Amino acid sequence: MVAAWKAAGLTYNKYLSIAARVVRRSLKEQPRLAAERRGEMQLKFAKWENGKQGEVKNLAKEPLEQ
Repeated sequence: MVAAWKAAGLTYNKYLSIAARVVRRSLKEQPRLAAERRGEMQLKFAKWENGKQGEVKNLAKEPLEQ
């Protein structure tokens, strides 16, 4: 039997991200704010060619793929 997240075409990490977001949004105001701060991430990517750094992209700010 295929897991529901896999049948929906999601990766396990994407599934966990969506589930965590749903749980955070269901909390009351104070715990929700604290949980949202813990859920923030910093992820940057830059491609290097010939010893020079290319454009730095902030992957945390990219729109989520659906």
